[in-house]
Amino acid sequence: MTDDGDEDDGRTNPFAADRLLALFFLAVFVAGLVVTLGSPTWLPYRPTLRGFVYLGLWLFVGMYAVATGVWAYEAYLGWAHDSPPLAYGPDDVQVRILTVDAADVVQQTVETLPDELADCHVVAEADIDVDGAAVHVVPDEFSSVASDKGRALEWARRELPCEKEFVLFLDEDTLVPEFEGLPDADIVQFREWPTFTGSYLTYWAEVLRMGYQTEQTGFPALNIPLYAWGGGIAVRKSVEDSVTWNFETLIEDTVFAWQAVRAGAEFEVLDTKFRNQAPPSLRAMFEQRRRWLTGTLRDEAYLSRRFEALMTIRNVAWAFSPLTAFLILFSGAIPTTTPGQVPFRIVAWLMFGFSLIWVWRGWRYYEGPSLRTLPVFLCYPLVVAFHSAGAAWGFLSPPESFQTTAKADEAGRDETSADGDSNPADGER
Repeated sequence: MTDDGDEDDGRTNPFAADRLLALFFLAVFVAGLVVTLGSPTWLPYRPTLRGFVYLGLWLFVGMYAVATGVWAYEAYLGWAHDSPPLAYGPDDVQVRILTVDAADVVQQTVETLPDELADCHVVAEADIDVDGAAVHVVPDEFSSVASDKGRALEWARRELPCEKEFVLFLDEDTLVPEFEGLPDADIVQFREWPTFTGSYLTYWAEVLRMGYQTEQTGFPALNIPLYAWGGGIAVRKSVEDSVTWNFETLIEDTVFAWQAVRAGAEFEVLDTKFRNQAPPSLRAMFEQRRRWLTGTLRDEAYLSRRFEALMTIRNVAWAFSPLTAFLILFSGAIPTTTPGQVPFRIVAWLMFGFSLIWVWRGWRYYEGPSLRTLPVFLCYPLVVAFHSAGAAWGFLSPPESFQTTAKADEAGRDETSADGDSNPADGER
């Protein structure tokens, strides 16, 4: 693709730039550990190695500064953007809930739907019993370019009758506390509200992620949304039929949004928050982040060149976010005679502290003090490391197929407000 959206079939390896950059910073990090913690006697080039690390970390600082600068600009766009008025009501919407076979989780999702969303369908991979919704099983013989969730979405697009203006797509664990309507846009993104499912570290990582994703409100002002959440997104039926889900990807929701906006669709974000589940374990979170990172890397070629370059920088910065803490450690090993040593130390502390802004934004997103959200301020370097570990894993070992994140059943899921969380349907601003 060129910058104006024209395709370039010669670009067949979207991994290359990302992996080369990631390997370079991995070498910088390993060399930095050797220099900082003490080099072995068989390594006689410590001064040369220190210079390589120093230069490499300055390059990392520059890359990270670009990523955070873009985030700050998007956050400003979101602050300045006013959502358009609602133009369509619940009667104009068909609900489709995607699942493999999690009947208990889906039943809770259906029971939470407002009564006005009466046209409700469950698209499953196995025959399950769900009260209050029509259940449709994707036939084994159905084939498409898309696989896994994308295959189910494509089958439903072709086979489920829909006379409504919009289709509201929900994940099996998405709870909709209220639904007032939709603006006159082609794709309407709702916001996430991850709930506690037993793991404090994954919950705090979601608080951090929600703080970072406040940039999402600025996406309508961009030429393209950088990512989408398929667990709560409404799509105009005519746009779904035009774009289809018939493409191979691990991130079907984001790629669909990219394709639709490139074709002229209008993207909008509402402040309404739907509840969903935080990953129940670190392993589940690592797998989830790994799939997100790998899917984005593989499908960056759907983007224009400038957005592909931006996503490359963002992905590498995400995977190497723990380096911000290492910058402080390394700055203490730099001789005071080194040019730029003082600015480097200042920048190191600034970058280390910047992630606190995302933590603070996430804390605000959850709307006030909470016994569950407050501890994230005390251990946020560890939370940043865990949040990034799955992305780093995606660079080292990309998954070959889609893997559904494990969900807690009704007994293991926290829906109450006992920890101080308020109504997720209320707007953030």
